[in-house]
Amino acid sequence: MTDIIIQGIGGRMGHALCEMIANRSDCRVVAGIDQQDGEQNGIPVYDSLDKLDGKGDVIIDFSAPAAVEKALTYCEAHKMPIVVCTTGLSEELQLKVVQLSRIVPVFKSANMSIGINLMSELLKKSASVLGDKYDVEIIEKHHNQKLDAPSGTAIMLADAVASALPYKAEYVYDRHERREKRPAHEIGISAIRGGTIVGEHSVLFCGRDEIIEIKHTALSREVFAVGAVDAAEYMATRKQSGMYDMNDVIASR
Repeated sequence: MTDIIIQGIGGRMGHALCEMIANRSDCRVVAGIDQQDGEQNGIPVYDSLDKLDGKGDVIIDFSAPAAVEKALTYCEAHKMPIVVCTTGLSEELQLKVVQLSRIVPVFKSANMSIGINLMSELLKKSASVLGDKYDVEIIEKHHNQKLDAPSGTAIMLADAVASALPYKAEYVYDRHERREKRPAHEIGISAIRGGTIVGEHSVLFCGRDEIIEIKHTALSREVFAVGAVDAAEYMATRKQSGMYDMNDVIASR
């Protein structure tokens, strides 16, 4: 039985995780971290990780960048694996995540959906075949409460495409001030925010007289919860420090 701590338990993903884990027999939520002490569906909730005193086998973090650093400190002190799901981290905080991975097992992915991670591999193959004869545009859509734009997933997909292109791509997020033709060696990334859209990512390879579109649509937060719990189960058994991602989880199946 894997004992899981959820940082950000009071948020949308925290609730989705609790519902998911409640239906599993191989793991349980032993504590949650949020803005104030209390209880959520029988699970004790604390306003600080310090109050847990080493409790738990692994942390799933679906919180905010400001809270991530506290989780990193806790995991370093107690040599505990962590699944970092929070996006929008600063370069400084991303560096601290990497530094922690030298001490304990760290899982980091911009998106917890297995489908998105498979899409990333498809994009690498597509970019290697289509090369510089196709313009690449990425469109991402999310709900109106999302704070960061573009999404971490959009950047992840852009990085996948860029890694297989025969040129160094420039990421362009806003063209409203440009009065020029589209340069060939760029990847356009557009963000849409509205309503309750869970998450939609489209990557278009636009060539002469044809468009190839690879698209992923999340219909509920459950797809991210499944991936996060599977990652937590995997990380709880890791003995070797290092940086892990969804490809490791997929390969272990």
